[in-house]
Amino acid sequence: MMLLLRLIFESFSFAGDSMRANKLRTFLSLLGITIGIFAIISVFTIIDSLENYIRSNLNALGSNMVYIQKWPWTPPEGENEYPWWKYQNRPFPKLEEAETIVRNSQYSEYAVFLFGFSSTVEFGNSSAERTEVLATTSDLIDTWSLDIDRGRYFTDSEMRSGAPMAVVGSEIVNRLFKEDNPIGKEIKVNGHRMLVIGTYKKQGSSMVGTSMDKRVHIPVMYASNLVDFKTRERGQTINVKAKPSAKRGEFTAELEGIMRSLHRLKPMEENDFAINEMHTISDRFEPVFNVINVAGWIIGGFSIVVGGFGIANIMFVSVKERTRLIGIQKALGAKKYFILLQFIFEAVFLSLMGGAVGLFLIFIGTSIFSYVSDMTIAMNAGNVITGFMISAVIGILSGFFPALIASRLDPVKAMGAV
Repeated sequence: MMLLLRLIFESFSFAGDSMRANKLRTFLSLLGITIGIFAIISVFTIIDSLENYIRSNLNALGSNMVYIQKWPWTPPEGENEYPWWKYQNRPFPKLEEAETIVRNSQYSEYAVFLFGFSSTVEFGNSSAERTEVLATTSDLIDTWSLDIDRGRYFTDSEMRSGAPMAVVGSEIVNRLFKEDNPIGKEIKVNGHRMLVIGTYKKQGSSMVGTSMDKRVHIPVMYASNLVDFKTRERGQTINVKAKPSAKRGEFTAELEGIMRSLHRLKPMEENDFAINEMHTISDRFEPVFNVINVAGWIIGGFSIVVGGFGIANIMFVSVKERTRLIGIQKALGAKKYFILLQFIFEAVFLSLMGGAVGLFLIFIGTSIFSYVSDMTIAMNAGNVITGFMISAVIGILSGFFPALIASRLDPVKAMGAV
């Protein structure tokens, strides 16, 4: 054990001396390793962060939910193009269908009917144009696990009676009310007065459109006074949340059966509705992630190969400069493996130095990006370990042949070398 520690210490010492004596050569040689590790681990870090970001956004809606809609999110299996003409004449989901699902389904916990439209929201002399107004039933607060900042959400009886109430997102609150408390004040939506009974906590931007910051929620029954959602397309959706104990296959199969019964479809008839699941969104990103991953390996691989040759060059020069020292070590009884490992450890140390610089640059870059953006990009422990492992492997491969040559030197000829 002491011999191994001495060997490592001497290798680090020789590597440090070599780096100090040949600063420019060392810098240029390690630059390839640094760029290669930076390219590969950057790609891994970005992909992991994007996947985490997508999953966290999807989890905000819940992995145990489906959306019954007129339009499917992806083309049918076996078709490359989206056959929109097949779905154009499909019926819109209805409020009554959502209520039937809740009554008849044993796997569904909530079934929420909702749709959206754009409108100017006004309060006094302030206005928020092109605001997304989401008309919904009262269970949405539990289905999407929304966080109320002030006030409350409207109840089922208020929704069914068509009470003119609204729950407002934080950005709309800031634009209309500034520092004032909006609870109990009236806003205008499409010229209709509505009482603000609650506000949402600030969520920030979301890639799947789940952020409530720029939205106003109103009861679906009152929305019939504002827009026509029975004969015009408004993105009508039935959002169904499964019970915790429900299995996904049984859950979706049951929903399909209920919807086919409501639409009076014959056994051989094709569905005239779509059951969209959240996992289909993340699945569509997989090919993109794979392409980026391969590109990162190619770009980083070339840089690492160049850096590996640079380290090998350093080690060949180091063997030549220390030929007499190697001869003396062998004359004093140093084994071949001692000389071999000495130079391999030195090469690994140099490679790890380049990899560490590359990882440090990634850390700086991700910290800056996370500070100026809503999305957090950060290296995980797996990426750091991968970066050091790649560096170590490149060091071993680059230093093996110079180390092998050094270990095979004849001690008499080595000591007589000039």
